[in-house]
Amino acid sequence: MLYTLMHKKVPVLDFELDQEVDAIVKILTVHNAEHIPVGVGFENGVVNRKALNNWWLSRTIPASRSGLQEALELLQVCSTRVLLEKCFALGLSDQYWVNRPSNPLQWEDINFFDNEFSEDVGDALFGKEPKGKPHLVSPDNTSDGWLKKKWIIQNGKRILLKGGSGPYYQEPLNEVLASLIMKRLSIRHVEYTYSFINDFPISACEDFIDTQTELISAWNILFTSKKRLNHISIYEHFLESCESLGIANARADLENMLVTDFLIANVDRHFNNFGAVRNADTLEWIGIAPIFDCGTSFWYNEYAHSIKPEYKIPSKPFKGDHTEQIKLVENFDRFNFDALLNIDDEFYEIFKPSQFMETGRAKTLLHSLKIRIKMLR
Repeated sequence: MLYTLMHKKVPVLDFELDQEVDAIVKILTVHNAEHIPVGVGFENGVVNRKALNNWWLSRTIPASRSGLQEALELLQVCSTRVLLEKCFALGLSDQYWVNRPSNPLQWEDINFFDNEFSEDVGDALFGKEPKGKPHLVSPDNTSDGWLKKKWIIQNGKRILLKGGSGPYYQEPLNEVLASLIMKRLSIRHVEYTYSFINDFPISACEDFIDTQTELISAWNILFTSKKRLNHISIYEHFLESCESLGIANARADLENMLVTDFLIANVDRHFNNFGAVRNADTLEWIGIAPIFDCGTSFWYNEYAHSIKPEYKIPSKPFKGDHTEQIKLVENFDRFNFDALLNIDDEFYEIFKPSQFMETGRAKTLLHSLKIRIKMLR
């Protein structure tokens, strides 16, 4: 199957996709090299096909997604690849998509920022059977992550709903608590709220990307620089990549993220849940993205009696534990940790409605947070 990779209205390159092996087997004409996805190499007029294949596959729903196989059965499709092609690889985090030269479409007619979309795929991912034949054109076809999630349109805004995991289904509550902490510390972040579906907590946040912008993952930013030398840490290598691209204030924004992740004991800040935002039309960098996706924190899957906040806690992406990773922060003076005092009432209010919290768990989590604050102070 022949496709043209598009960046909004800009044709980027033509490629041939082998649907049997789900791989780009040939890159044909390059129309506009400047708009090739960030991190996909282009040297001497040749596109790195392996990197482009990795980028293409990263747009499919990961196999680790909770309830994925059941959802595919409800949608009557055999694989996530089918879903990717059904929505022309469109999403709500960037402006890339694929067009068919044999039957070309227009960006303004199909993008999900300006046009409505079906919730059938999202409903199926949450285990709900579609009524009648499912409509498969959805931004949920390109969503990443392992937790159940879906996009909805509410009052004209694109809202991402995201579930949790057993036994405590705590991740949605953690998002709201992390938002509260960052708000008090004046750290730029995505604001989360939560509600309940069938008694299970669900977080909600508005898309911080619009028709003019796009999120570029830290993983793709890393691949814009030459191979990292042994004496350069992955942290400094990433900062050098940001500097070479023209992403301003990266160090301060990353320090904000590291401080936040230390406080909330985030164990899954990987290179695909932070990054930078750029203007999709001019390709100018706006800056590091606001902090989002903080659910895998606050000992979300540990028994309360086993929580030891003063011990080493696994971390990502720059060091293996938070006691080492926090040493990357050079300036703590600008953080007003006193702003986190007297957080008790708001803390308990967040966890109070959930039926999955074990007795005394909220008290243990609050105590643990205060210990983490004291450690930084």
